[in-house]
Amino acid sequence: MSSEKSRYHHGDLRAALIEEGLKLIDTGPADALSLREIARNAGVSATAVYRHFPDKAALLDAMCLEGDARLGAAFKAAMASAEPGLAAFSAMGQAYVRFALAHPSLFRLMMAAPGRGPLPVPPPSAGDGGAAMQMLVNTIDSLFGAGVPAPVQEARRLRAWALVHGLAMLMLDGQVPADPALIDVVVDARLI
Repeated sequence: MSSEKSRYHHGDLRAALIEEGLKLIDTGPADALSLREIARNAGVSATAVYRHFPDKAALLDAMCLEGDARLGAAFKAAMASAEPGLAAFSAMGQAYVRFALAHPSLFRLMMAAPGRGPLPVPPPSAGDGGAAMQMLVNTIDSLFGAGVPAPVQEARRLRAWALVHGLAMLMLDGQVPADPALIDVVVDARLI
């Protein structure tokens, strides 16, 4: 097989394009992403992208879903390394801020991409939930939700998200130092 032919062979081109997009977004904002550059880095023609994504917005959506999965994995890892209960919940919040700092462009895309609006806080559900925001809701409800009226539950969910999201944005925008020790001090589940 010639090197040109092998260059265009992918077992999972869709996943390869998402991965290339995630690599590129780590170097700059989402609006600077080029489908041609993503295709070139994946070793395919620009038209090959359109077999999997009708436009750039669809690829960005897929990148957001992958980012959500990675944030969820960061939550699980952080919670597994902490004592159950409030300590694990605090670790989850700290992981949220650290994820934002490690992947600022992806985080901004996930939270407020043009035309998408911010991610909604989902209602509680049974089970672990696959999405990162669903994990947040389920964990809050398991810690604080038993026998609590729905408006109080919703306020706790919003308070928890506002705490970690606000700190992440303050750090990303340079308003406060991106100091790991500060993350540990500020993100404390007892404040919820």
